Amino acid sequence: MPPTLASLVHHSALKLTVRAGEDRLDVPVRWAHVSELADPVPYMEGGELLLITALKLDADDPEVMRRYVKRLAGAGVVGIGFAVGVNYDEIPKALVDAAGEEGLPLLEVPRRTPFLAISKAVSAAIAADQYRAVTAGFAAQRELTKQALNDGPEGLLTALAGQLDGWAALYDASGSVVAAAPDWAGRRAARLTPDVERLRERPAPASSVVGGEDRVELHSLGTGRRPRAALAVGTAGALGTAERYAVHSAIALLTLTTERSRSLHAAEQRIGAAVLGMLLAGESDHARAVAGDLYGELLDAPFRLIIAESVSASAGRAHADGHARSGAVPSKKTAAVVPDAKGDPLGGLAEVVESAAVRSGESVLVVPDGERLVVLAVDGGAAVAACGDHAAGLESARAVPREQSAGDEGELVVGLSAPAGPIAARAAYKQAEQALSVARRRGRFLVEHEELAAGSVLPLLADDAVRAFADGLLRALHEHDATGRGDLVASLRAWLSRHGQWDAAAADLGVHRHTLRYRMRRVEEILGRSLDDPDVRMELWLALKTTAATGE
Repeated sequence: MPPTLASLVHHSALKLTVRAGEDRLDVPVRWAHVSELADPVPYMEGGELLLITALKLDADDPEVMRRYVKRLAGAGVVGIGFAVGVNYDEIPKALVDAAGEEGLPLLEVPRRTPFLAISKAVSAAIAADQYRAVTAGFAAQRELTKQALNDGPEGLLTALAGQLDGWAALYDASGSVVAAAPDWAGRRAARLTPDVERLRERPAPASSVVGGEDRVELHSLGTGRRPRAALAVGTAGALGTAERYAVHSAIALLTLTTERSRSLHAAEQRIGAAVLGMLLAGESDHARAVAGDLYGELLDAPFRLIIAESVSASAGRAHADGHARSGAVPSKKTAAVVPDAKGDPLGGLAEVVESAAVRSGESVLVVPDGERLVVLAVDGGAAVAACGDHAAGLESARAVPREQSAGDEGELVVGLSAPAGPIAARAAYKQAEQALSVARRRGRFLVEHEELAAGSVLPLLADDAVRAFADGLLRALHEHDATGRGDLVASLRAWLSRHGQWDAAAADLGVHRHTLRYRMRRVEEILGRSLDDPDVRMELWLALKTTAATGE
């Protein structure tokens, strides 16, 4: 511990005597400073033992001494050492009374004790304390390193909590608690997730202090622009030098672990890209062999294919259209670690999905592909649920006015296939692409293929190209009806809805069947197409449904 006034008083070689402030001798001394100025306050930093002989002070004047002592106490001076036998044979009563009133310790320094001896004693004690702290820091570093190598982050956190006499917790990229020590600290750490999320928005390295029932320091981990993890340490008070060394050692070790994990993550993604490519090529046996223990469990269960696309740039949309036209599969060359940069919606989705999988112990295959992200996840598992929750959160955020939002994070569209197995992987990929295309057209964040299969075809007609086709096909009929020479559009709709049954359609219209036959011949003449052709009837019916859906 650093030197205190009490340790100096008990120093046998200094022979110091306490004349005032006996109850405040446990205050640490940062330095011993000699000054004979009438006002040395401008040169004080706080924590000093001021050594004087009152060479330029009227130490017998009570009012002068009260002002002098008050200024020193206000500047953070921890005590006064007064040398007797130089200018005064004993400490003036005015100074003793002023120090007593202010509660500032006053030490009598005998003539045979030079100020230099006191300065040396303070300096030696400070150096010894620093040496002890460094030694303890190195010992803590060795212990933390040992625990990290033997038991991973969990062992490191346990050792760190013991070093600090407090608690420690590790958070993943999404702000969720990965590990905590002791066990009871998990609940306390979980309450700090919003603070961790705010910390992640700052460039690494970053740190912050959170108050409350204890003092908590938060530190970001990682060398990229966006932190990959965070460390929290909770203690009863501020950290000392040795504890600070321990925390810095833990940060360094966890950062190395994080960066190593990123390298392994990149390697896993390259393997995942190869597995996905084999599945989509119909080589399920080869895919299983390459997947091994890493992804083999995932291929044994029904899975879902998820395709996500960034729509923040036109390049992403063009890329997606190219995939839809060519049926291309992700290339192994494009597999890489998802970028961490703020505003990357695909990176955010990858973090959400992977974090959910880690917490639930699931396998998940994530393959970045340019402006796309392809995910293969267990059907009904945490990763698929997290994807849905993430999309729902984006949908809710869209309702917030832009000026009230935290920032433009870019938009995302996601297509989700029906459950499938390795043999049907290519069909599942096409299903996800179809769902993605519908999500893009409808302005939705996420569409499931099962939703399309179970729904009606009519919502699919809400497309500009389909509406243009319908308008063009029916325009001549609408122009004819506008002249008042007949109701051909309504007659055509009634006839088609009755599957060409003349009597039933004529009854719906309230006309004779011969009138309806005449109108249908006029429709054929105007359109130049035969109603006996089932393709013509289908196109006309869809055109009528499209104009009805748009209110035209």
